[in-house]
Amino acid sequence: MGRGKLRIYLGAAPGVGKTYAMLSEAHRRVERGTDAVVAFVEHHGRPRTEVMLHGLEQIHRRELDYRGGVFTEMDVDAVLERRPAVALVDELAHTNIPGSRNAKRWQDVEELLKAGIDVVSTVNIQHLESLGDVVESITGVRQRETVPDEVVRRADQIELVDMSPQALRRRMAHGNIYASDKVDAALSNYFRPGNLTALRELALLWTADRVDEYLQQYRSDHSIRSTWQARERIVVGLTGGPEGRTLIRRASRMAAKGSGSEILAVYIARSDGLTSASPKELAVQRTLVEDLGGTFHHVIGEDIPDSLLDFARGVNATQIVLGSSRRKTWQYILGPGVGQTVARDSGPDLDVHIVTHEEAAKGRGLPVARGARLGRSRIIGGWLTGVAGPVLLSLLLTGLDPGPGLANDVLLFLFLTVLAALLGGLLPALASAAVGSLLLNYYFTPPTHTLTVSDPENIVAIAVFFAVAVSVASVVDLAARRTHQAARLRAESEILSFLAGSVLRGETTLDALLERVRETFAMESVALLERESDVDPWTCAGSVGPRSLLRPDEADVDMPVGDHLALALSGRVLPAEDRRVLAAFAAQAAVVLDRQRLVGEAERAQELAEGNRIRTALLAAVSHDLRTPLASIKASVSSLRSDDVAWSEEDEAELLAGIEDGADRLDHLVGNLLDMSRLQTGTVTPLIREIDLDEVVPMALGGVPEDSVTLDIPETLPMVAVDPGLLERAVANLVENAVKYSPEGAPVLAAASALGERVELRVVDRGPGVPDTAKDRIFAPFQRYGDAPRGAGVGLGLAVARGFAEAMGGTLTAEDTPGGGMTMVLSLRAAAGRPPVRAELPDRATT
Repeated sequence: MGRGKLRIYLGAAPGVGKTYAMLSEAHRRVERGTDAVVAFVEHHGRPRTEVMLHGLEQIHRRELDYRGGVFTEMDVDAVLERRPAVALVDELAHTNIPGSRNAKRWQDVEELLKAGIDVVSTVNIQHLESLGDVVESITGVRQRETVPDEVVRRADQIELVDMSPQALRRRMAHGNIYASDKVDAALSNYFRPGNLTALRELALLWTADRVDEYLQQYRSDHSIRSTWQARERIVVGLTGGPEGRTLIRRASRMAAKGSGSEILAVYIARSDGLTSASPKELAVQRTLVEDLGGTFHHVIGEDIPDSLLDFARGVNATQIVLGSSRRKTWQYILGPGVGQTVARDSGPDLDVHIVTHEEAAKGRGLPVARGARLGRSRIIGGWLTGVAGPVLLSLLLTGLDPGPGLANDVLLFLFLTVLAALLGGLLPALASAAVGSLLLNYYFTPPTHTLTVSDPENIVAIAVFFAVAVSVASVVDLAARRTHQAARLRAESEILSFLAGSVLRGETTLDALLERVRETFAMESVALLERESDVDPWTCAGSVGPRSLLRPDEADVDMPVGDHLALALSGRVLPAEDRRVLAAFAAQAAVVLDRQRLVGEAERAQELAEGNRIRTALLAAVSHDLRTPLASIKASVSSLRSDDVAWSEEDEAELLAGIEDGADRLDHLVGNLLDMSRLQTGTVTPLIREIDLDEVVPMALGGVPEDSVTLDIPETLPMVAVDPGLLERAVANLVENAVKYSPEGAPVLAAASALGERVELRVVDRGPGVPDTAKDRIFAPFQRYGDAPRGAGVGLGLAVARGFAEAMGGTLTAEDTPGGGMTMVLSLRAAAGRPPVRAELPDRATT
């Protein structure tokens, strides 16, 4: 029995029509004779969705008792017993009621798939686990019900149900998604045009990436190497030279002309030592391409053109951007160059753009940092020139009649020897001198075609030729080596200078430094290992690359740093001359690690200092406000105890009321001070439990006059997951602040509503309001807005309220009240224990 197939309808937002599309597919399958059943679909009382359920077999749901209520969930056992060909399961990210077979509905779906049952399901983009933070930053709502991305990615088919934000808002306004009393709140919050547009873009991009994965898999399975221009992908070839920034910007302008285009910058390094690029320039170019929305790639390859084309075809690129060669004109005798080779071998499926720049034809300003080691192609070229060159030259000269003469023949053979030295070094040049001497003797020195020489002058000429050839070859090779050594030292000094400067300026993190090591030495992985003592095991302080290194002996190269630190590299064995630079990197890595730890300790010390500063500010700020109620209480008590005055019952009652009022004010002030101190020192530990909002809010109104607040808290609201004590204090502070600034005869409104997985409490006043520039400032400690007198408090109420809200996983923000005033919006998490009314949840909305 094979595994069933999963088909998912993906939506950008609630209400786009995922469930409707799923039910439509079910009807089509049933008409074709497929055994399809409804395992779980919730129509939420919407007529159009309910109609689509008619004519489809529905599996009876399982009923569960929870917290005094009866709830229904999908009966997995019943579906397995029925064994249909296709099962319809709505809301893949749904969290099951405690006591269910599985905690999440996607786990129920996995059981059906393992049993060989095909499943059709639905999910919204905001429920993908990896997008939780992104969705929260867009909508302000944290999704509790999520499904792992891998579950959705493993689906055999994914179909996007798309709808424009304007059309979705019209559908909402017509009452096709929520009840009419919830429409206004939904349109002004979750279903704002900006939110819907951003969610739609997320869904489109995620689906496009998934389609791209399908395409790459198909191309791999069918061994297709040609480019399919399904999406514009522009590869920028970088050399590490200053022209790279020009190429990246040019590629960005090209990508901007087409929607969905990608930029991939690639630097290809040879694996024979230090890379030839400027590390400083590469770091700048990496930052630039990432700022422009592209990606940076580091590839190791011996043949630059072939490696570049392999990379471009591997990512299914459509265009390659290269810079005009920095070679001088005479250097083209050594070969056509990377740009011409790539353009020649790219084929019809890859467009190659050669971009001019200021560095063109000026020569390579960057040193070749491979030291004295020559590439394989240079060595082969040197041997061919030194051995085959004289043979070909002999054939050419013997065909001339009359020939140029022995003196000219010697000069021509000497030229080949010098050329062999330039290309391949000393050994090919010596071989060229030896072969040239033999050929001169055999073909051009009388008697010809023998190795004997009749004229002593010719013997001297050949001997002088050999000596001069060897001498010139030695000098040329020595000059080349000195040039390479100077270039290498210059490359090393540039690397070390940039490294030291960046570390001293504190610009380099440990991961960035290790990545720089990996790129500089063309390694696969790099790790910094440490241990407490010689007998303790090694631990990884930081690593980059695909391979995890746990011990120095697992690495191809290890560089000790002191007694208990080691820099480990894997990929290849480094030559001895590269270890000097590597030692500098290792020492800097130890410095960076120490700096990071010192920064952490400094941050902790700063937190302690901030706590001390807050406590000092508390004492300074309340020096007057604590004395005011104490003075009132003291004056009233002294008056009552005075024997000189006979107080009437009314006077005594008034004095006692003053004492009580001062004590209440003092208690409220001390309570806020203690709460703020707990928040600043991080000692607030909420005891979260599920409770109804209408049980807490009325208790928070004890500190305000009876008729000063109007409550609007529907009984159908879901429970909230909060600390009741903290919530009561937060609401009390909000209400007292609103009543303080509300005009006479204008009661404060405290209204609650549910939207998605959040419950919002809005405290609305008709006071003077607060300008936008001051809305964040009013939540800071010791802040009073306007000309509030000292006796009005120390300015801690809103700061404490926000601190408590955030400690419970909620938010507190300020908005303008339409018509004047300010609205405090307290957003809290809905509890999982008592599911909210389905019509109020965006993630449950389907049509």
